[in-house]
Amino acid sequence: MEQRISFVTLAVRDLDRSRSFYVDGLGWSPELDVRGEVLMFAVGHRLVLSLWDRGAFEAEVGAPAVDAPGVVPLTLSHNVATPAEVRAVLSLAAASGAPVTGPLERDWGGFSGYFADPDGFRWEIAMNPGDTGAFVLAPRV
Repeated sequence: MEQRISFVTLAVRDLDRSRSFYVDGLGWSPELDVRGEVLMFAVGHRLVLSLWDRGAFEAEVGAPAVDAPGVVPLTLSHNVATPAEVRAVLSLAAASGAPVTGPLERDWGGFSGYFADPDGFRWEIAMNPGDTGAFVLAPRV
């Protein structure tokens, strides 16, 4: 099997609420928007973030193993080049109604904070130092 990920799919409770958050709040442009079913965003080279109606997700994939209060044991990370960019993205998320944690200087040498989307999925906004940061960011022209 080739080492890559093509889709990241999040099962969401209210697709219209998620559309409002990602499109109207964060300013993202969908590649595919099927009302009541699915919303897809190109988020990287051959990588799609899919927001799928939770009922349809459960019908195809099955019910979640854990559906309790707390943090979903998964984060999605959006990396940027500077601490100022971390603060700017977290401010945008907060203005869109997202709860925000941080940002903080991290023990691993970076600077990051988190926000939660309407379903509680945590997004890390991070500035990674050194080779890791260089690996995940496109060269600036």
